[in-house]
Amino acid sequence: MAHSARFLKICDESRARIREVTVDQVKARLAAGETFYLVDTREDREVEAGRIKGAMHIGKGVIERDIEAAIPDLDADIVLYCGGGFRSALAAESLQKMGYTRVASMDGGFRGWKAADGPTE
Repeated sequence: MAHSARFLKICDESRARIREVTVDQVKARLAAGETFYLVDTREDREVEAGRIKGAMHIGKGVIERDIEAAIPDLDADIVLYCGGGFRSALAAESLQKMGYTRVASMDGGFRGWKAADGPTE
């Protein structure tokens, strides 16, 4: 998908202020049995077509509204992903502004996950 220059600019600005992790890092953490929240921030219709096995869904459009009910601990280890890593970067920055201290965005998103043969459901 081709993104507009303005969208890419705000994503790049957010990426400079957040922590990003790679698909391989997330796969390794899951394989090691590490405990963390894996949150799919894509739209409902995207999630219906598949998601990372075990991920919870809180869409980017409602994450600021719903995150505290789903994950009330501000020190919880959270990895967000979207389709390619752009929307999840924006969402990660929002969660940081809300006081979440251990949030990251998975660079490459669900497309990168599928390309790396990560488990889906």
